[in-house]
Amino acid sequence: MSTTIHHNNKQVAKNTIYLYLRTMFVMVISIFTSRIVLDALGIDDYGIYNAVGGFVAMFSMLSGTLVAASQRFIAFELGKPDPDVEKVFSTTISVHLLLAALILILLETLGLWFLNYKMNIAAERMAAANWVYQCSVLTFCFNLICIPYNAAIIAYEKMAAFAYISIFEVVAKLGCVYALFIIAFDSLIVYAIFMMFIAVILCMIYGLYCHSHFPKCRYNFSFDRNTFHEMLTFSGWNFIGSIAANLNGHGINILTNLFFGVALNAARGIATQIDNAINTFVNNFLMAITPQITKSYAAKDYNYINRINIAGTKYSFFLLWIISLPVCLNAEYILGIWLKEVPQHTAEFVRLGIIFSMCQTLSQCLYRTMLASGNIKKYQIVVGGLSILAFPAAYIFFLLGLPASWGYWAMIIFSVVCLFARLKLLCEILPDFSTKRFCIEALLPIICSIIPVLLITYYMHTLVEHVSLLTFTTESLGCFALTGVSIWTLGLSKVERKKCIVFLQNRIYRLRHG
Repeated sequence: MSTTIHHNNKQVAKNTIYLYLRTMFVMVISIFTSRIVLDALGIDDYGIYNAVGGFVAMFSMLSGTLVAASQRFIAFELGKPDPDVEKVFSTTISVHLLLAALILILLETLGLWFLNYKMNIAAERMAAANWVYQCSVLTFCFNLICIPYNAAIIAYEKMAAFAYISIFEVVAKLGCVYALFIIAFDSLIVYAIFMMFIAVILCMIYGLYCHSHFPKCRYNFSFDRNTFHEMLTFSGWNFIGSIAANLNGHGINILTNLFFGVALNAARGIATQIDNAINTFVNNFLMAITPQITKSYAAKDYNYINRINIAGTKYSFFLLWIISLPVCLNAEYILGIWLKEVPQHTAEFVRLGIIFSMCQTLSQCLYRTMLASGNIKKYQIVVGGLSILAFPAAYIFFLLGLPASWGYWAMIIFSVVCLFARLKLLCEILPDFSTKRFCIEALLPIICSIIPVLLITYYMHTLVEHVSLLTFTTESLGCFALTGVSIWTLGLSKVERKKCIVFLQNRIYRLRHG
């Protein structure tokens, strides 16, 4: 068993390294691309693209249920002694094709009506908005069909391929953005068309890779009723959580458009770009350990899963915390040097978005364990039901005349509530899982390590009268050092510190001796 655990840990570390190399490149290019897009489109057109694209993405509440189902069922099948991956994969493709047809009908009827008669868009830009809408619809459908291939790569833990394809994606998007300055046509329309073509190309690349590297992941037009029924049941209950996620993200974005206009949609769009860039560090780590959780559950190795939940929660939060703190302290300065024109309230949205991500990170390992079990009926009714309440809460806040930032506060409040609901429910599903142990070994070290750092860094930041490149660099380095010391002394246990020392010693030895 110890040999298996060592192999699993080594595989997680290897995959995480691949993903982090990809992240460093993707993050830099993505942030640079966002600046150029805003410059090329302008605040209003950028807001239109985010509002219209966000509305189309709201329909991912239908597809989002199958994203988790695809990853879970393929990885779960691989964890069995005698897997039949071809049956599961082909059924998954068939389901996604059917869903793509259904969503296309909904978007071309109900969605088109909402765009033209309900959204807050200037009359002279409605034609461009309709172009954006149609391109976004096709982009969404191709991304939906691509999900099973993406899930197969993750389930087989071929993170190097995933990293290379992601790098190609951001480079292609950067090239398309530069083309906006050359092509003498409506930049908003051209940008939407380019994003659609990139989605088509990526879908082809994922399909060709899986076809050539995974013999069992080739679509053969088969349809297994038992697999379909299990997947439909799983997706049906997971639909509640998908609705909640989309209403809290894209839904509140639509509310922002209806109450405050496209300018604040632009601010939310920029804040989301920064938040997504920071979150990639955590998502890479979580992506690397997710197949291990699912396969371990299939093998009934519950002790290993319990350890992953505690360690994974701490490590993922610390990864986000150490990167986010300098950004929160200097959001205005970062936006000022990144963008030529910064929409109002963007810095506030950046901070609130990061706080929400931190709250969500505390639940990510628990959520993945729940999905691995497949027993999600009660989980989705309780947690999904609580999470959905953030959307009507934001609507009530806006009706009362509160500012747009209260949309984020609604999400933050219910994210914390959902964390404790997840802990309670996981005790009923995972053997030997203890809420008390999780709070003592995961949450308490996190709280103890961030409070002193937050107080010290905030006080030091108030002493800086004018932020310059020198003060920003110095303050960021100080944050990294102080956060690192706090995590090492207060966040990690003695056993974890010892493992880190042994790991570093082994790496140094290998470097010295080839």
